[in-house]
Amino acid sequence: MIYRHLLVNLCPQLRLANRRYFTKWFQSSSEYTSISEGLKSIYDKKLLPLEEKYLFHDFHGPKLNAPDFEAKPIVLLMGQYSTGKTTFIRFLLERDFPGMSIGPEPTTDKFIVLMKGEREGVIPGNALVVDSSRQFHQLSQFGNPFLKRFQCSLVPSPVLSGMTLIDTPGILSGEKQRVDRGYDFSGVLEWFAGRVDRIILLFDAHKLDISDEFKRSLKALHGHEDKIRILLNKADKINHQQLMRVYGALMWSLGKVFTTPEVSRVYVGSFWDNPLENDLNRKLFDDEKEDLFRDLRSLPEYAELRKLNDLSKRARLAKVHAHIIGALAKEMPRLFGKDAKKKELISNLPKIYEQLQWALKIAPGDFPDIKFMQEQLELHDFGNFEPVDEELIQTVDDMLASDITRIMSLMPVQEEKFTTSDTVSGGAFSEVDDRESPFGFGRNEGVLAGHGDLEWIVSKSKPMYDELFNTLEQVEGKLTRTAAKEELLKSKLPNSVLSRIWHLADVDRDGLLDADEFALAMHLVKVKLEGHDIPSDLPNHLVPPSKRRRSRNASFA
Repeated sequence: MIYRHLLVNLCPQLRLANRRYFTKWFQSSSEYTSISEGLKSIYDKKLLPLEEKYLFHDFHGPKLNAPDFEAKPIVLLMGQYSTGKTTFIRFLLERDFPGMSIGPEPTTDKFIVLMKGEREGVIPGNALVVDSSRQFHQLSQFGNPFLKRFQCSLVPSPVLSGMTLIDTPGILSGEKQRVDRGYDFSGVLEWFAGRVDRIILLFDAHKLDISDEFKRSLKALHGHEDKIRILLNKADKINHQQLMRVYGALMWSLGKVFTTPEVSRVYVGSFWDNPLENDLNRKLFDDEKEDLFRDLRSLPEYAELRKLNDLSKRARLAKVHAHIIGALAKEMPRLFGKDAKKKELISNLPKIYEQLQWALKIAPGDFPDIKFMQEQLELHDFGNFEPVDEELIQTVDDMLASDITRIMSLMPVQEEKFTTSDTVSGGAFSEVDDRESPFGFGRNEGVLAGHGDLEWIVSKSKPMYDELFNTLEQVEGKLTRTAAKEELLKSKLPNSVLSRIWHLADVDRDGLLDADEFALAMHLVKVKLEGHDIPSDLPNHLVPPSKRRRSRNASFA
């Protein structure tokens, strides 16, 4: 009624122009209850028609379905055989799972999808691809040889409430890589790469060679470098000097495979629950593990943003693909010489790319690989190609400019609904949330050192701080501001940091520091110099015992 009332009252000259605008606006994403619902809707209505008309699915992968938009975050593990992929999954889950096989030889010969289940179970590949509630039915295109090597393992693990894990067959090296797997291994990896949220590449610190099959597998990840994280595993078996050389060798090897200027994040450690063989780098390994776990735990929170980003990339590729197909269709003769013209156009594809880049102001990076397109075009009848439909192109442009923006406006609402219970928890991730034992991430480090102890943590160094305090200028038993400033500046910390330390240490807020407050200030300086952050509020266990009754601003860690 409101929409009709607006149109009736508009002057005749504006009715036609505004009819289209208001119709599009009311059909847009303002009524979507979730980002996934909005993305699915605009894909079906606006992007899918363009993909179907220009045979996008024959060139760049099948169409998207509802499970692709609604699925939990997925983590894909890749690596050469015996690098610790299956062991890493067991480490995360803290339990075995159906289909698990661990050994020095190539043990995992299947793609195993690990999903949450009420009880343990296995869904074979042939049954999995016909389940419309899951996002794997398109994998049937790789044939029965692959489906025999594909399964879903259901595991009652809390870790899998927040993510799905995929274990892959070990990538072969040496003579073994000549063995025919019977299916398009790189093609399967490429399919998964386009749908997962994180790709973890595992390397053994003792085996950094990248085989030919591994190179082909890494090429299948092209365009998804932002999802890649690298694990240098079994690093406890070498000393610190060897670790430095191995890390450098790994980066050199990866530089020859990945063409992007950005360096993927590398995590160094020993990702299993056995004792460390060499604990010299224990602190480094713990910090790296904490960073990795925090990265994985963030996936549910940013899964919707990843889907939105992937759909935007897909839309830009679909537009470019449509222009390429349209340009080829325009050059084809109507009657004779079609085969000769097809060969000529495929050969001249680089020139067609240049013409489209110049005419349409499209960045070179938005175009698909020339060699790949030439190989695909050889398989198609150019007589089925359609000229460019500007209306469909404009619809996708409107989707990118308007609908995506409106759906992004739902992001703050979605973030408000997101709670800590939605993050990945349980299994090895329990260490992140451990606030009771001294072995949780970050416990007994930095400002958290001494939390839960009966003795004030600063007391251990207080005699040294008191000796220094007595050498400085005082007024009625307290340091003058000038004396305190001169001493704190010796730390060479920025004024902004020292200002925060001053306000935290001045517990009674009198603008001066007594012996206990000075000792606290020096302790906080030491914490910062050791590389830890300074909190905005003083944790309760750091408040000097003499000030605890009067402190009003202390907070519990």
